[in-house]
Order: sequence, then C-alpha cells, then structure tokens
Amino acid sequence: MAKKLEQLVALLPQPVVRGRLDQTIAAVAHDSRKVVPGTMFFCLTGVHADGHDFVAEVARRGAVAVVVEKDVPEPPDAAITIIKVASTRTAMQAVVPCFYDYPGHKLRMIGVTGTNGKTTTTYLIRSILRQAAYKVGLIGTIQTLIEDRVLPVKNTTPDVIELQSTLAEMVDSGIDYAIMEVSSHALALNRVAGCEFDVGVFTNMTQDHMDFHQTFENYIDAKAGLFRSLSRPQNTKTGKAAVINFDDSAGVPMAGYSSCPVISYAVTNNAVLTAANIDVKSAGVSFDIHGPFGKRELKLSITGMFNVYNVLGAVGAALAEGVNPETIKQALEEFTSVPGRFELVQAGQPFTVIVDYAHTPDGLENVLRTAKQFAAGKILVVFGCGGDRDRTKRPVMGKLAVQYGDIVIATSDNPRSEDPEKILADIEVGIKEALAGNQAGKQYEKIADRRQAIARAIALAEPEDVVLIAGKGHETYQILADKTIDFDDRQAAREIIREMKKNG
Repeated sequence: MAKKLEQLVALLPQPVVRGRLDQTIAAVAHDSRKVVPGTMFFCLTGVHADGHDFVAEVARRGAVAVVVEKDVPEPPDAAITIIKVASTRTAMQAVVPCFYDYPGHKLRMIGVTGTNGKTTTTYLIRSILRQAAYKVGLIGTIQTLIEDRVLPVKNTTPDVIELQSTLAEMVDSGIDYAIMEVSSHALALNRVAGCEFDVGVFTNMTQDHMDFHQTFENYIDAKAGLFRSLSRPQNTKTGKAAVINFDDSAGVPMAGYSSCPVISYAVTNNAVLTAANIDVKSAGVSFDIHGPFGKRELKLSITGMFNVYNVLGAVGAALAEGVNPETIKQALEEFTSVPGRFELVQAGQPFTVIVDYAHTPDGLENVLRTAKQFAAGKILVVFGCGGDRDRTKRPVMGKLAVQYGDIVIATSDNPRSEDPEKILADIEVGIKEALAGNQAGKQYEKIADRRQAIARAIALAEPEDVVLIAGKGHETYQILADKTIDFDDRQAAREIIREMKKNG
C-alpha cells in the first residue's frame, strides 16, 4: 500500500512544495491522533479544530509530509515535507483513493440514496446477492459489514480515508460487491471520492437536512450526484444502471441525470417493476411483483407499504446485476428484519410495541400509516426531534403524530446542545394545530425524559393497541448537551414491560 510522495503530489493541481519528494508514504490521516511514522497528514480546517495547529505534533509522531492550505512554520528538527494547495480537503479526496489503489474500481459498487428506505434497501440487496453466492460488503447507518464481520460506523457514509480503507479491506477479503447507503451529505462533501458506482438506487425525496442544504433544490442536486457519476467518461467499469422510484415526484427528473439504462419501479405509476394485490398485515406484507420476468408472488416477513417500495428498489438493483428472479424471490421470502426498522419488541405484553428509526415527516407518516392498517386498538406514538437540526420539520411531525395516532407523547430524541423543552415546544405547535382541526378524543403529553415517555406509553397501552416508538431505531445511545449516554429504545421497552409485569 505504500506510495512515493512524488506519485501522490503529482495528483494535485499546482502544489507548492517545501522539502523532499522521495519520501515513502506508509499511511494517510487527517486526525493527529492517528498519525504513525511515515504518514501524509492533511490539515483540514473544521468547526472545532484546525489541522494546521497540529503540524508540530504530527511531525513529532513521525509524519513525513503535511498538506496545508495556509502558511505554517516548518517544525524544528523534523525532516518533513510541506505541500501547500488551494484546498486540503480537495487534495485529500484526490490522493487517498490512489494511496489505497482505487478499491472502488475493483469492486462492483451499488449506492442507495434517498431520504428514507436506504438502510432496508441495502440489507435487502445484500441478502439477494448473498443468496446468489456472492461475497458482499455493506456500508451504512447501522454498521459496516464485510460478509458477517461487523465494523462500527460514525456517519451514514464515512469520510474518504475511512471509506477507502474499508473498501481496500473488502478487496483484500475477496468481496465481490460493496453496497452503500449514500447520504446527501456524503455526496455534497464528496466523501465518496474515488468510488465508481455501478448501480445507483433512488428511494424517495422529502424534506430533510435543510439545516445543511439550505434549499430543497440543493438537496436534490446533492442526491443527483450519484446518478451523474454513473455516466462519467473516466469510468473504468461497464454495466451501469439507475434504479429509480417513479412514484416519487423527483424520480423522473433524477433519472434524467444519468445516460445509463434506467430500471424504474412504482406502485401507482407505469414502471418496469410494479406491485399489485398488496396485503399489509402486522406479521408481513404480500404482493405480486410484475417485471420483465413476468409475475412473481411474494410473501414477506417485513411489513408496510414503504417496504413494498424498498423491495422493488432492491429487486431492480439485483436485476441490473443479472441475478435470477427465482433467487431474488427466495432471498426476499427468507429475509426477516433490519435492526430498528419497524422492529417488533416482544416481552410477553398483550399489545404491539414497534421501534422504528423514522425521524423525518415522511418517515413518521409511513410507519404510522402502516400501524393504522393493522391496529385493532389505539395507536400510541412516542417520538422526538433531534437538536441542532432542521427546526421546520418539528411542528410537521407533531401534526402527523396527532393525525394518525390516538395518544401522542412528545419526548427527547438526541437533543444535543438544544434545550429539550424548546424542542418539545416546537413540536407542540404542530400538535395543537392538528388538535384544533377536530381531532376529537385525542390526547398528548410532553415528557422530556425518553425512558419516562416510553414507560408512560406502555402504561397507557391496552390489549390490541400499538405503541410506536419512533426516531432512534437501532441507535444505542442518546446525545445530550454535555455527554452521550447509553440508551436503546428496544431494551428500554423490554425492561419497562418486565418491570410492570413484575409489579402486577
């Protein structure tokens, strides 16, 4: 993996070099704590720290080259090469894939983007490809998998160094396919630099991350980056395809960003893949899927209308890669669940408890609609909204919770540096607006402590009710203003139910 500094510097536009270029680079890093002897260090300017302040420290740790965009003093008594460029972040994106020998060119890469459904769709694709006897890696919100080996994750899409290192490890492990959740942040910030995607899947587009993108147009343009990349003239692989949800208003425009073949999917509109005779039950969904292969009947262990779309997207990706329809059907019917995605919590209670990651208005509406399809009793909704994030969706989610739920308990999600009570006040605006619109018999409470909120919902639940705990799903932590604590909605619900049963 080692490279000569001269080879890496040649990738940079108009670098100004002070020092030797015959150094051997053994590692790349932008975190000073990860510097080892022989490292090429990129001085990134961030919100909380500036890498330029750590030049002397990384030199002491054994870095042999630093890439800067500001003038820095040369560390005393250190044989270190200083390379000045216009943008250290852009330089890192050019150098790192080369350092790792472009692993994204050696794997078949499937990228899934959209506001909701990315995680489930990637897991479905993984199951299909493994059923087809391929070795598969997965990079996403919940975890990174190299076959069955689990690696922890920090972001939906890792930064360019972590990503390229992981992809290189997949290549070394003999992986055939890398399936990735590709977030709008990753596309906008080019964290996927050096990746050559072969199939892009678009799930849907609703309001999210407005704090980052500022406008919906910017959000769409970021997502479109995945599909533009499928038609780049410098691509090294063939057999590209775009798999697009044509029931989403952004679907047809998204398809126009790429010149490769499009496999469309829809339930209501005309498309290559469609679903009919859909039957949603608490134990699973069944439907007929129509496509180039004719018709196949599917009986699945996952449920919800949103999962019909996720399945269609996964089937499209599998067909693009030439997987046999019977193999696809077998894999889908053996698929059970994704952690924190409409996950049932079973602790011997006479009512249904569901934990879901839904943290956007569209995501919350999808899971509530699904719950309403099979709920024989009331629907109790426990949810919150993240702090230091888009405030405009808070009243929208409050309104939706009242429209579909019977008892709404607004609580904390990851409040971060914001006052939880102020977040709840924002949510309450939408709740009150919905209650003013003739929502007779419905009630709500505000309980900032998430465990207490879950306990309150479970205490109020009666046989045949559905308790939906939304927002955190698979997460096993809660981010507060001054610390991060252990917290798992599923574990909390199980413990509360057992305590209540014990106490009679």
